[in-house]
This record gives sequence, structure tokens and C-alpha cells, in this order.
Amino acid sequence: MSELQIRNLRPEEISLAIDWAAAEGWNPGLSDAACFAVPDAQGFFVGEIDGVPVATVSCVNYDDRFAFLGFYIVRADLRGAGHGLRIWNAAIAHARPRVIGLDGVVAQQDNYKKSGFQLAYANIRYGGTIAAPPAPAGVVALDKVPLALVEADDATVFPAARSAFLRAWINTQGHLGRALMRGGRLAAWGVIRPCRTGCKIGPLVADDRAAAETIMQALLASAGGGDIFLDVPAVNGEALALAEGLDLKPVFETARMYTGPIPPLRIDRVFGVTSFELG
Repeated sequence: MSELQIRNLRPEEISLAIDWAAAEGWNPGLSDAACFAVPDAQGFFVGEIDGVPVATVSCVNYDDRFAFLGFYIVRADLRGAGHGLRIWNAAIAHARPRVIGLDGVVAQQDNYKKSGFQLAYANIRYGGTIAAPPAPAGVVALDKVPLALVEADDATVFPAARSAFLRAWINTQGHLGRALMRGGRLAAWGVIRPCRTGCKIGPLVADDRAAAETIMQALLASAGGGDIFLDVPAVNGEALALAEGLDLKPVFETARMYTGPIPPLRIDRVFGVTSFELG
């Protein structure tokens, strides 16, 4: 067998990693590939043997200080041969000297620790079927809110500026965003997107549970209900209460880990994570 050759996935090839993630049961969004290519088109990697893909990983550089790792997958029939470590090292090298974050499966926490990652907190995916509620009053379309307001609010909950990504995430066809203004300021906002199964809500950012519930209701109304998934930081008790109040049930858990310090974040305002793959 020939040696593993590692190269960048071109933007139009990122769907390969998305398809592999779907096969692993991660339920990606239908338009994720186009959005994920925006922050760092060089941040997606494939390992090939004789031109056949055997491993993928991403490590997206958001700025000169922070990157986020995802899509770490080795083809099931070729695991244990060292291919994963080689492509992992390529991704880490792409990000250095940045602090790197990831949402890893709990079973791999110890392996990630060996690479310098430390546990910050757990994220829990909740899922269930929800009927479409009536649309609440006082909510506006997110794309009608000045992007600068969204960027400033996002900076309270994410370790790096991600303006281009936010613009793509909000405006991509099929993605629906809603916002709640209070006294001229952005009190809550969120996006719902169609996935391989049902829809995911993320991000969902709010000053308090009441504002989060209003946006959740608006998003569910806009999407017509159905199978809904919400990824919640386990350290945010109000977010857990919101998910459980909707009778959503835990589906699985990830470990949010970082290789170093990040800016102080308002995790109490995160009621739904944007994406386990890109943070």
C-alpha cells in the first residue's frame, strides 16, 4: 500500500468531510460546506492513499490567535494504522501558534489531552420533535439587524472575530435568523438551519432565558417545527432548563477543549452553540 498523502480540500470538496460526518451520525446542515469554507479556505485537509480519501480533518484559523478543529475522521476500515495522527499533525501545524479549540467526543478526551488540550466544559446535544408555535411579537429578521451589532454581540460569546462567517451563516439560503431588540440593543438572536435530519438551532445567544425562549419560538415558527436539535453548554443551567422545558432529550455529549487561554466569554449567554465543527 502506498503512503498517505495529505493535501488541502478545495472549497468545492469540503462536502466530502460533510458526507463523512453525516455517516458518523453528526447530522450536518444541508448548506454547511459553503459556510464552513468562508473563514479559512486552507483549513480543511484530506489524507489519500493512491488518490482515495482515507482521513479528513479541519483546523480553521479565525484570526492570528484562535483556530477551531473539527471533522477528525479516519475511514473505519483503516483506523489504527497511524493515518489519523499524521493528518492531525498537519492540521495542528496549520494553526500554530494559535490557541486551538475543539468539541471532541467524550471517549477521546484523554487522547486530546496528550496533544495539549484541556477540558473547558461539556456541550450536550438535545433533540426532539416540536410542533410549530405561533410567531411571537416584537421579533425581527436577523438579516435586518446591522451586522456590526451582531458582530459585537458575538464577540461576547466567541473567542475570535468571525464577520465573514456570520454574514454567510445568516444569509445562506435555507438559514433563517431572528433577533430581539430591547432599548435599541440586541438582546437575543439565533439561526435555524435544515440538516440531514430535521433542523438545528445555533447559535442561540441571549441576555436571559426569557429572551432566548422568544427567539426559540420565533425560529420554530419560521421553520414550521419538526425534529429540532440544540447544542447546549452544560455549564449554562438556564440553557439546559430551556431545552428540557421544550421536552428535548439529550442525544450525545461533547467535550469543549482548548490548548491555551482564550478571552473571557459570557457562556451564560450561549443557549445554543453555532456548530460542533467550527465552534
